[in-house]
Amino acid sequence: MSDDRNLDQVRADIDAIDREIQSLISQRARCAQRVADIKLEAVQAARERGEVEAEVLFYRPEREAQVLKRIMDRNEGPLADGTVAHIFREVMSACLALEKPLQVAFLGPEGTFTHAAAIKHFGHAALCESQTTIDAVFSQVESGECNYGVVPVENSTEGMVSHTLDNFMDSPLKISGEVEMRISHHLLVAPGIQASQVTRICAHQQALAQCRNWLDAHWPHVERIAVSSNGEAARIAAEQPGVAAVAGEMAAEIYGLEKLAEHIEDYADNTTRFIIIGREEVPPSGRDKTSIVVSSRNKPGALFALLDPFRRTGVSLTRIDTRPSRTEKWAYVFFIEFEGHVQDEPIAGILAELEEQSILLKPLGSYPRAVL
Repeated sequence: MSDDRNLDQVRADIDAIDREIQSLISQRARCAQRVADIKLEAVQAARERGEVEAEVLFYRPEREAQVLKRIMDRNEGPLADGTVAHIFREVMSACLALEKPLQVAFLGPEGTFTHAAAIKHFGHAALCESQTTIDAVFSQVESGECNYGVVPVENSTEGMVSHTLDNFMDSPLKISGEVEMRISHHLLVAPGIQASQVTRICAHQQALAQCRNWLDAHWPHVERIAVSSNGEAARIAAEQPGVAAVAGEMAAEIYGLEKLAEHIEDYADNTTRFIIIGREEVPPSGRDKTSIVVSSRNKPGALFALLDPFRRTGVSLTRIDTRPSRTEKWAYVFFIEFEGHVQDEPIAGILAELEEQSILLKPLGSYPRAVL
């Protein structure tokens, strides 16, 4: 009987805590509504003064990154830092939706890792809109149809996503943030399908490459077909009984698939980085990255000249890649990513020096480093 009374008391304590949490969440939501009112009042006052009308910025990437970082820093357990941050991400997402739901374009269809990255970054209250190509994601954000876009930019085993980089050459959009996703692939089939019935395996070409060794060892004689995305592969598998898809957990849930095998990626630390694209520049968060496109004159030591200012200033590079310039035969542009914000004095000095010695310098944006 003593154990029953103790259990009843603990449950009563949980109920009381739940009521308190619910009350505090409601208070936070009302504060979010007041923030929206203040912003709208400021815009209305500016209009009445005849000032240039500006878009109301309900979402502030640097502010959210700061809040999530503080949440993780003050976490005392027993829940992990990331778990607590994910809970607060959803609270923040729901409160932001009271101000104005964000419309987010992502490389679809539903169930892709890009879809999962969009939800991880913006929360489930965001209105995520599937696009068929990376070009379409850029177009939706450029036109103002969507507030932000999410596209893949780099995989830890397969390298940079060149099509994403190429889109920046002609786009006015800025990078507003980044998301890192641990990529875990599963072999998925429609319910009731046995391994002996599988005649084809579908996936995005990068997913097939990331699972090449496993597929060679376990399914060496089954045809592999590259499709536009893992989400599309899952859709095909759901409709065609002889097809298995290489895709993730989210695709399995959306399309009602079962797992023939789990975690089939060749490298356990397989991670993809996604970037958030938007129309506005992001103020410093205190923990930022900057990405630029730069092209130097074709002369000996040109690359060294581009990189030396970073060495002298002690600024760490986090990525460098090359792409054809598309304007001159055998000429290349460099995509360089480094720590810091364009408003930081050392970074501003580096960019001024690069501008003097390059034929092209295009800042792609400064943005908060991934928190989760």
